[in-house]
Amino acid sequence: MLNAALTTLHDEHRTFAAMLHGLKYLLHETRHKRHAPDFKLLWAMIYYLEAFPEKIHHPKEDEYLFAKLRARTHLADTALEQLQMEHVDGGRAVRDLEHALGQYEAGKPGGLERFAEALEKFTATIWRHVSVEEKIVIPLAKEYLTPADWVEIAEAFGENGDPRFGTKLEEEFRGLFSRIVNLAPPPIGVGPAN
Repeated sequence: MLNAALTTLHDEHRTFAAMLHGLKYLLHETRHKRHAPDFKLLWAMIYYLEAFPEKIHHPKEDEYLFAKLRARTHLADTALEQLQMEHVDGGRAVRDLEHALGQYEAGKPGGLERFAEALEKFTATIWRHVSVEEKIVIPLAKEYLTPADWVEIAEAFGENGDPRFGTKLEEEFRGLFSRIVNLAPPPIGVGPAN
């Protein structure tokens, strides 16, 4: 069950990374090739980054992975405290990104630059967050958690399904991810090329 739990965790992290890379790619294309921004696609991607982590991923990390690791060792306490604070504060970070996108879409002077700065800040925060989970928390969990712990973690995360292809994932997220892939131009999706 260790492998099943870790596969799901890593896959979900990769999905977040794909969304962030996609946002940065779209912004780069808009800035440097003078394409009109696809606000519908940008809004959908940001919504996905907010909703999936906030409603599904982070609560299960807190309740299962982090709680079990805290019960087995104190070596991760500092990292876990920081990660859980970031989970609580995650909604604010997304709202900042949404606010910047709203200003950009409304044509406010400097809107594109504010959105680019907000996206850079958001992306850096997410990279740091996932890096701590991947480089500190998961290795300690592999060392200290019991097989029974991993069974419970795997079952909890297994209910998520794969954010890209899972059969158990809430219809909202499967549909949204599919919509994003179909709207996004290559190389990040299968939508029409700009």
